[in-house]
Amino acid sequence: SEQQSPKYLWIGCSDSRVPANALLGMDPGEVFVHRNIANQVIHTDLNCLSVIQYAVDVLKVQHIIVCGHYGCGGVSAALDNKSHGLIDNWLRHIEDVYRFHQEEMDQITDEKERINLLCELNVIEQVANISKTNTLVNAWKSNQDITIHGLVYNLHDGILKDLNVSTNSK
Repeated sequence: SEQQSPKYLWIGCSDSRVPANALLGMDPGEVFVHRNIANQVIHTDLNCLSVIQYAVDVLKVQHIIVCGHYGCGGVSAALDNKSHGLIDNWLRHIEDVYRFHQEEMDQITDEKERINLLCELNVIEQVANISKTNTLVNAWKSNQDITIHGLVYNLHDGILKDLNVSTNSK
């Protein structure tokens, strides 16, 4: 069989309603995909970091897309002050994003709007996290052309919103 040669790495939520290939209008083999709850890029997550390294160093992707979605259950769970079991450890990273933006977040009284803003802020944070990985720092030092993008998908209208946080240098 033919080797894959995708130009894109997609880091998205595990939510089954957010299919990378379909949203990008691409065929199988055109997007290398990593998914987890709430599209997190955590510096101790060897699974995610290994995917990024393979995509950058072996597949030579040119674009890394972090895609969240409005109404994300993981983001909602991070805000609800309830115990959810093992996932609570994972959600703490989203709670940190909330804390970084608490003043802005606390000005919003509508719960749905708060969750949606945190979905956007979470994507922006993950774009920053990727840009700080050794893999990306080294790729950019060696002039590898890679751009990181932040998108949020709206499940209700099908719109993929660009958060305008694309970066292609350290």
